Amino acid sequence: MKLAFSTLGCPGWSWDEIYATAKDLGMAGIEIRGIENEMFAPKTKPFRKENIAQTVEKLRHSGMEIPMLTTGAELGLAESQKEAVKEAEAYINLACEISCPFVRVLITKNPQPEPADSSLFIDAYKYLCDYAKEKNVTPLVETNGIFANTKELAEILYRVGSPNSGVLWDIHHPYRFFGESPAQTYQNLGNKIKYIHVKDSASVDGKVQYRMMGYGDVPIFDSLRILKENGYTGFVSFEWLKRWNKELQEPGIVFSHFASYMRYLLNQI
Repeated sequence: MKLAFSTLGCPGWSWDEIYATAKDLGMAGIEIRGIENEMFAPKTKPFRKENIAQTVEKLRHSGMEIPMLTTGAELGLAESQKEAVKEAEAYINLACEISCPFVRVLITKNPQPEPADSSLFIDAYKYLCDYAKEKNVTPLVETNGIFANTKELAEILYRVGSPNSGVLWDIHHPYRFFGESPAQTYQNLGNKIKYIHVKDSASVDGKVQYRMMGYGDVPIFDSLRILKENGYTGFVSFEWLKRWNKELQEPGIVFSHFASYMRYLLNQI
């Protein structure tokens, strides 16, 4: 398995700082979810028209890649779905240009389950799967919101019926919000899992408290073991929610800890 971190965890860093840290920590990839004050990836400095070729070449030369462009596109809300589809299309176009295999989409942004229209989601997601296929990109649905119930997500993917569909398994959400074990999640989703998000937390007085890796109770080791047993060799990406939670520890600390902790876990499998 290959390691990456999401830029969501370092909202105050420039691209040069992000790149240098990933290289120093031996990351295989950098997941893009906002850079500095710009959240829309096609408008961020390294992916502007005048910089994109240099960005891709610099990553290639260092043995790194962009494995995921992470949209905020919510496909299950009628009032914003049109804009969400346009956002996803723009990310798919950029992914094609930089040879990034995956783009994340959501039913809703909130990690906790909230009302959403699954039928509305199906139509938009099927369209995006078809749109992305000819560009060698796969839009991945995150186990987020009502889709953290992975039995329901599996049913939705069956109804979509696209060979160019897949899942971003955020290990945290099915466990934390639906009490799923990693074995249950994998049984429901199996080879539809194409990409992994990891983060740790504890439930304190009924509220989620995000913590550095290994300081919560999310079953990360069990998840990694199941993935390895089933031949998963893709990315495991650290999603530290610093952009949305300013009180969390600084990225320089948590990224280094993530790298060493994950290598320790992977060596135990």
